Amino acid sequence: MTRLLLVCLGGAFGTGARYLFGAWAVRAWGARFPFGTLAINVLGSFLLVVITYLSMQQRLFSADARVILGTGVMGGFTTYSTFNYETLRLFQEGALGAGLAYLLLTVGGCLLAGAMGVLVARALV
Repeated sequence: MTRLLLVCLGGAFGTGARYLFGAWAVRAWGARFPFGTLAINVLGSFLLVVITYLSMQQRLFSADARVILGTGVMGGFTTYSTFNYETLRLFQEGALGAGLAYLLLTVGGCLLAGAMGVLVARALV
């Protein structure tokens, strides 16, 4: 039960961070393209890989810490459902090029961020 409550607390922290980062991104980059969600998903992919690698490969975090940070914080921070909605919205609005760019940038960016996360995590230990 304690682990569940800590995951929920981590999720609350992650959603708060997502809200603040997303609001900042709209002010910084505008709302015509979902740069905030893109950046959140790429950053979240990077951080999740670092957390998982340092926990599972290097044993620097306990299993509890990995679940709290990975499932809780990063689960609350990343925004796949928002990504899905925004991609469909771009397509429905006839912005096929922007929708495809967003789709490719998100998938490619998140994969690249994950690979970079492995490199950074390995370099840390």
